[in-house]
Amino acid sequence: MRNEASSSNSREESVVVDCGRRRSSCGYCKSSGRTSVSHGLWAHSIAVNDYQDLLDCGWRRSGCFLYKPEMERTCCPSYTIRLKASDFGPSKEQLRVYGRMQRFLDGTLEVRKPSELAENPNTSTHRGSSVCHAVSSSAANESFACVKKEENKAEEFMHHLSDLIDKVVHTYVGSGEFPFGIQLPKAAVKKVSHAKRKLSVEGTEDLLYSSNIAFQIAATLRRTCSAEKDVQRLRLSGHSAEENGLCPKSVAEKLACSLNQLANISSLSIRACNGHVNFYSAAKNVSSGGDVQIVAQPEESGSGSKSSCKKKSSEHPPGKKRKLEIRLKKSSFDPEEYALYRRYQIKVHNDTPDRVTESSYRRFLVDTPLLFVSPSADGMVPPCGFGSFHQQYIIDGKLVAVGVIDILPGCLSSKYLFWDPDYAFLSLGKYSALQEIGWVKENQAYSAGLQYYYMGYYIHSCSKMRYKAAYYPSELLCPLRYRWVPFHIARPLLDKKKYVILSDFASLQDGESTQSCIPESVMELQRDDIGLEDSNDVPIDDDEEMIDIESESSDDELDPEPSGLGSTAIEDGNLTNVLVGLRGSRLRYKDLQPAFGPTERNYLEMQLHNYQRVVGLELSERMVYSLG
Repeated sequence: MRNEASSSNSREESVVVDCGRRRSSCGYCKSSGRTSVSHGLWAHSIAVNDYQDLLDCGWRRSGCFLYKPEMERTCCPSYTIRLKASDFGPSKEQLRVYGRMQRFLDGTLEVRKPSELAENPNTSTHRGSSVCHAVSSSAANESFACVKKEENKAEEFMHHLSDLIDKVVHTYVGSGEFPFGIQLPKAAVKKVSHAKRKLSVEGTEDLLYSSNIAFQIAATLRRTCSAEKDVQRLRLSGHSAEENGLCPKSVAEKLACSLNQLANISSLSIRACNGHVNFYSAAKNVSSGGDVQIVAQPEESGSGSKSSCKKKSSEHPPGKKRKLEIRLKKSSFDPEEYALYRRYQIKVHNDTPDRVTESSYRRFLVDTPLLFVSPSADGMVPPCGFGSFHQQYIIDGKLVAVGVIDILPGCLSSKYLFWDPDYAFLSLGKYSALQEIGWVKENQAYSAGLQYYYMGYYIHSCSKMRYKAAYYPSELLCPLRYRWVPFHIARPLLDKKKYVILSDFASLQDGESTQSCIPESVMELQRDDIGLEDSNDVPIDDDEEMIDIESESSDDELDPEPSGLGSTAIEDGNLTNVLVGLRGSRLRYKDLQPAFGPTERNYLEMQLHNYQRVVGLELSERMVYSLG
């Protein structure tokens, strides 16, 4: 499990102080009397390999404080959730987020305050950038009404294309190519978003419109030919349905061929692709960014109308370009980031100004114990290195969002995102998640072990956290045996009970009912996440109560673990090789043991057993347990 990516940094080691159990009011449900219990470690330093293994045992960090919820004792059990980036396929809702951003950059997105969003603030300097990705597109200075007019023109043009397809279909009916006397569906042409162009089979940026009418026609023809005499005729002829033109691919090819012959649309080319009738830009005056200038009108319109349309388009040329930059920088304090964080916490999470201080921001999102690993050319470390980073989203020089992430040997771990409330309409939480998943896919070429996207904790009982499972197919970590269980298996169990040993059910086979409920569950989670897609980790409060391990057995709220429901499967192990730090020295406990008297030794061994139980045998022998 341990990745040796940091072998060149062998002197770097993890040094932690065991803080024992902590009890606090729940930061997720925030209900009166609801308690969260976790085990805590204070990290002086953590090697990235060690933190990767801690994540895979249910740990998480808030600044330099590491914590692991005690699932059976906390009001909101928190399950680590991850997604294999290469298996991810965006849903329709997630594709719409891409499209919305592109329309905003194109200047065609309707917003409530277009004058504010058209402002171009003074460009600020963002230093320490190790990755700089720029996405440029055209921006319009036109008014809201003008944008609306252009959209209406596009709608009219799509209706015109639909009418042309219907005319071709009627021609085929009249010529006997399609059966006479049956009701064929009417065509519908839709605009293809920028994101879907990239995902199309042809992968072309020139694809503008598409229609799936061939699938509907083929289905209707098949139903018609299912009559007994038609089936018999097909059998006698020795031809399959595909050879008789009843498959969507054949129908689409027929329609595209006739449209190219009959339609006079100089700005478009028409081709069939896997059953779809696609319309591509064939002239330079059609923007590849999706802002289409209409140069064709229905045949019923006169030449005067056509020239009028051309004139109106020329009166509103594209404006200046709006630029989105995504910059990745090592974690450090940035006054502009802090100002954005403060505004976000106050306006979005209703924090009081006195609670959102620079020191609390530093502790939560800037301070990190992760030891940075420099890039390497051996295919193990990506160009940015391993460690803690801030990913900045900058539009026309203005910082609009910051994603706080850890990049580790096996994953990108998303910690927090804060954004400008004025840009809430862009769903920056979802957009940043899609960008981070894409980053993992791209950087697998540099680091073969980098495969997963970790989204922090999934809390089924908290509506603000359910959105994470909409990134499908995700997995939850069993809190007892640390095995990964597909979410679609875990969800019905969590519907019945907050805390479940998921690995007990991991062997369940996917039945028909499971398969059929997956799309529905994902859609439900997408509906749940409206306006909540950015909730992630919560800061650790300074006033949390520390629980003395010696007295915990007498605490009524901390009863001994229920039988079979322990938060870890690790029994008390041999303490011989636990690595202990004392006064600058690093010793195995077996070598240190003679230095203590019986009373001190008994107390220390109790502490070490608790520590070993929560971090695991392997990590207890690898990380340094600091005694001061």
